[in-house]
Amino acid sequence: MTKRSVLFANVPDDMLQGLLKKCHKTSCPRGNTLFVQGDPANYMYVVLKGCVKLTRITPGGDEVVVAVYPEGNSFGEAIALKGGKYPVTVEAVQDSVLLQVETRIVFETLRTEPELAVAMLSSTFSHLHELVMEIENLKALTGAQRLATFLISLAPVDEGPCSFVLPYDKILIAKRLGMKPESLSRSFANLRAHGVEVQREAVRVNEIMQLKTFVSDDEDLPVRGRRA
Repeated sequence: MTKRSVLFANVPDDMLQGLLKKCHKTSCPRGNTLFVQGDPANYMYVVLKGCVKLTRITPGGDEVVVAVYPEGNSFGEAIALKGGKYPVTVEAVQDSVLLQVETRIVFETLRTEPELAVAMLSSTFSHLHELVMEIENLKALTGAQRLATFLISLAPVDEGPCSFVLPYDKILIAKRLGMKPESLSRSFANLRAHGVEVQREAVRVNEIMQLKTFVSDDEDLPVRGRRA
């Protein structure tokens, strides 16, 4: 799983093994907090198992979901490079196991292994690209289209029918898509006309291409890849 993450995918095996010996795994049960907004940014993380959400609290006290990362994803790279405090709170959505990489060790490795710098920049760019796509979705798409885009990102096929299970509860999905729970329910109802059937957490799409057409006339949709 570590090698399949964006952060370490292009790191040479010998360097990766040397780095992993200096890291350790940490468990975070569902509902537990890994760190809170404002804590010193001493670590970066890779999700080895489970799923976590990154949130910020607005001045008005509302929780904004910045990202939801299932296994294989990393976070904290940018703040590790910059230094300072975490800009988000991270909470486990499912029972999770994470690889904890101390920023001090990262900087020590960067001095002798420039390949790690390239990997970290690549991972940071990937997160930035996702953020740009999400801003585009929020501004350009309706709630039903944003939900359709999310479902497309979960689909195990690029065309034809498919079935899958929602990765987390609908309240979190609504927050992730910048919607109220009642708006999410209406959006699911609207998607029935486009071949989407939902029974609790189970989703069936009659034809993925029909759903893509609903979102955009182009095949290159502003979809964030297959990340939940």
